[in-house]
Amino acid sequence: MIIETLRSERQQDRARIVATVQWEDSNRATEDIYFETQAEFAEDLTCNPHAFLTGCVVPALHHGEKRIFIDEEICPELRDGLMSGMELLRHWYYEPMRGLPRIEAKRRSRSLTSDRPARAGAFFSGGVDAWTTLRRNRLDFHPEHSAYIKDTLLVFGLFRDEPGNFKDVLNRTIKAARMMGTIPIPIWTNLVSLGQGWDFWGDEFEGAAFAAIAHAFANRLSVVSLASSYHIPLVHPHGSHPMLDPSYSSSDLRIKHDGICLSRLMKVKLLAEWDIALKELRVCNQTRFITPERLNCGQCEKCVRTMLALLAVGALGRAPVFPQQDVSANLVESAVYMDRTTSLFYGELLAPLNALGRRDLVLAIERKLSGYRRLERRQRVKDHIKKFDAEYLRGALIGTLKSIYPKPMSTSDI
Repeated sequence: MIIETLRSERQQDRARIVATVQWEDSNRATEDIYFETQAEFAEDLTCNPHAFLTGCVVPALHHGEKRIFIDEEICPELRDGLMSGMELLRHWYYEPMRGLPRIEAKRRSRSLTSDRPARAGAFFSGGVDAWTTLRRNRLDFHPEHSAYIKDTLLVFGLFRDEPGNFKDVLNRTIKAARMMGTIPIPIWTNLVSLGQGWDFWGDEFEGAAFAAIAHAFANRLSVVSLASSYHIPLVHPHGSHPMLDPSYSSSDLRIKHDGICLSRLMKVKLLAEWDIALKELRVCNQTRFITPERLNCGQCEKCVRTMLALLAVGALGRAPVFPQQDVSANLVESAVYMDRTTSLFYGELLAPLNALGRRDLVLAIERKLSGYRRLERRQRVKDHIKKFDAEYLRGALIGTLKSIYPKPMSTSDI
């Protein structure tokens, strides 16, 4: 991979930095990758090679590039961190002998912004995790402290299709950020074009992508917090991880993985004490249903999960961002699905809901959990059979089953 022709551009009321990315070992088209913001933040958006290198490393690994060449000076701390991050991703997801792309770049001999005062920022989506980062920051730090979050980064372009009501989403998020006393910085990027799909984003790319965006603003910020989606019992290989995100730091900018000690219910309980959050909380992924008056659909899994948590802590009635002030067992049955992560989110709701006398909801959640555990046990048995067949029977069992089945069969059918 070659990252070249780094440049700054102005387009009416927008400023952007751009680099051309050329693939060498993957059959992918050359493309321009950009980071863009509003004109008022043009001086803060610098054509920092760290942003492009950090944004390209994980896609280069994923697509089998042998090297990443950028004819720019790179901080040795960042370079070492990027190599460590790729080592960790290889350990999680790839064969041990898979080669890592070499980073070919000049060595930066000094800090980019050594004379700049410290300034803290945070990514802000409007969800539970992001609100919790800001709530804890406001409780812990005085406004004069260097760790006090002054800027919130609002990122758009991480979804292939922006909602038709994009301006409503943007305006409400900006309003919420300002209500907290932060300066909202809207940012647009097409980084996701380097590697498509939710699995790639969630498993490998998330932390690096956000860190790349932060590096584009290293002229303004010295530390940027990225809210954790999981607490310690739930930590597993993931694209944003406490072992991974800090490795994307440089001597100019520190990336902080924040909030790992709090469970989802603990976060909701903390936000229940903050009316600003309850009035501006946006957890819904069904952005097409968002209106200027209503931020959440109230029907999808994330909405129902959050409404149940707010109900459990006695705060749902004070959250006008949801269309209803109660949750029915039928809604749980229709909207909730379980996986290894959500099963723990819902599991911690059973005791407080039971204490409220909501046996209808407890039973509905328990039915969902029981069904998931049965499927999980079946999957473990399948995995053991496949492993045994591959190691000791050289695939004969799967081959026999394929010959018996009247239609083509996947190994997932056994």
